[in-house]
Order: sequence, then structure tokens, then C-alpha cells
Amino acid sequence: MKKYVYFVGVALLVAAFLFYVFSKEDTVRNYPSEGIDIIAFGDSLIEGVGATDGNDFVSLLAKKSGRPIVNLGRSGDTTAQGLARINELDRYRPKVVMVLLGGNDHMRKVPIAETFANLGKIIENIEQRGAIVLLLGIRGSILSDRFEGEFEKLRDHHETAYVSDVLSGLFGRGEYMSDTIHPNNNGYAKIAERIYPVLLVLLQ
Repeated sequence: MKKYVYFVGVALLVAAFLFYVFSKEDTVRNYPSEGIDIIAFGDSLIEGVGATDGNDFVSLLAKKSGRPIVNLGRSGDTTAQGLARINELDRYRPKVVMVLLGGNDHMRKVPIAETFANLGKIIENIEQRGAIVLLLGIRGSILSDRFEGEFEKLRDHHETAYVSDVLSGLFGRGEYMSDTIHPNNNGYAKIAERIYPVLLVLLQ
């Protein structure tokens, strides 16, 4: 029964996203992409810090989709450091690139305008390669979130696919977190569940 409910839920999410994509012309730029590689690009959350081997959300998405996903996560990266190594994509023919950056900017008190200017440049670089960007949002603060509106502006301006606040409901809950900022296996499984329905559509 639980499996049935899960699959029905996934089907409904996929249907909703398909409606979103096709209800507006060119809502997601470069969709469908002619690229080949699926890539995850970002910081420690992409790398999977806090998870055991194979239980980070990138590995879980690869298992769910049956497609290999290149993990280009590097712990500690700010958006500026991510932008500086964007040429790592030169080795691939990206179809979909998941981008998750910004948390380290917040912790290092990088001005919010600089954070989102860097993210915009990263998105532009990826889209110029003919790939779809799947932008993954995070909160700019636990108490007052200044990031969500900025992520939505990027989504609208660059016509990316988007999953908001992938860490929603995980912070402060020991069953989901390995430390104060990184999920454990259970937490990464929750993140994968949130991303998978959107990723599935983009791979069509």
C-alpha cells in the first residue's frame, strides 16, 4: 500500500510539472536538451557530506533514474569558487545540470547581490552549452529567508527548472541531520524524493 501511494504521488508530481512546462512556450530553456550527461554541480550538499557511500542524494537519484550522474560537488565551495571551476563541464556533453550553491556564501557573509550574480553567470554558462539547468534552492537563513525570492528571480529570468529549499523541514531534526548543516542518509533520501519528479521530466 505504501509503495502504491508513493508511486501515485510521484505520478501526480510529474503530471503537475509537465503541465507547468507545456502550459507556457519555452518555460524551461533548452528543453528537451540534446546533451548526454547528467551532472550535479555545487558544494558539500552535492558531494554528499554526512552520508555513507551511495546514500548521498546524487547517488540516490542515479539509482532511481537508472542513469549515471556525474558528481562535481566540492565541499566548502562558494558561488565564486563554483564559477571559477565551471570549465570542469568542458569534459562532458551536459543534458541536465543540477546546481546547488549559496550556503557557504551565507555562512561567510558574502553580499546577497554577489551570491546571485555569480549564480546567474553559472546558469548562463551552462545554458550556453545547450543544457537544462535544474536550480536547487536553499534558505539564506533559518530565521528569515532572503534567498527564496532571489532564487525565484533567477528561475524566471533564466527559465530554469527549479526545486525550492531542498532542506525544508530537515534542519534541527536529528533523524535527518548528521550535523548542524549536513543531512544524514535519511535527510539525503528526502532531498532525492523532492528532486526526482522534476528531474524525471527533464530526462525525457
